Amino acid sequence: MNTQEILKITSEYIKKAMYDESSGHDWWHIYRVHNLALKINETENKNPFIISMIALLHDIFDEKFSTGNTRDNLINLLKELGIYDFLSKEDLENILHSVENLGFKGGFNTVRISDEGKIVQDADRIDAIGAIGIARTFAYGGKKGLPIYNPDQGIVELKSQEEYRNLKTHTINHFYEKLLKLKDTLNTTEAKEIAEKRTAYMQEFLNEFYAEWNLTEN
Repeated sequence: MNTQEILKITSEYIKKAMYDESSGHDWWHIYRVHNLALKINETENKNPFIISMIALLHDIFDEKFSTGNTRDNLINLLKELGIYDFLSKEDLENILHSVENLGFKGGFNTVRISDEGKIVQDADRIDAIGAIGIARTFAYGGKKGLPIYNPDQGIVELKSQEEYRNLKTHTINHFYEKLLKLKDTLNTTEAKEIAEKRTAYMQEFLNEFYAEWNLTEN
């Protein structure tokens, strides 16, 4: 089985499995991340097959939505798809380790990943900001039952990965706990350039949001 066949099998499975996902982690998020990662790689010149595999698999067993060990789940999936035995030990480890450690995790994730992983990480974080990022943020907040904004709670600074995962705040808080911070976590020059514009757009959105909200204040 060659790399194109592996990618075709993986892509078809992921598209079917995630097509109707409603929290902003759907197939089209995977599609955008995959394509942006390959675009970034036109400058970075790393292994495009590994980049594609990491991008395609990066959310299928996200800890926010699935149970069990991410690595074990991925290995089982690759075996079910008949792919596992056609990946070299080095490539398999790169894919597994990158997918396991790609996420932001409240900014408390300090695990080093491969160059291919860093490119996908950048593409994933770019898709979390700007206009698409705003749309995805409110889709996720609604899915998790969070209010849009709670001025009584204010902006909460989260102090641990556990708080990031479990403390119930409001959707606007997510801009401060993650989205506005992402531009300073990126690895590649192209991603950093895209992030500057998208972060400025999010700040404009927040300014307008507060201006409209304050119209209702006594």
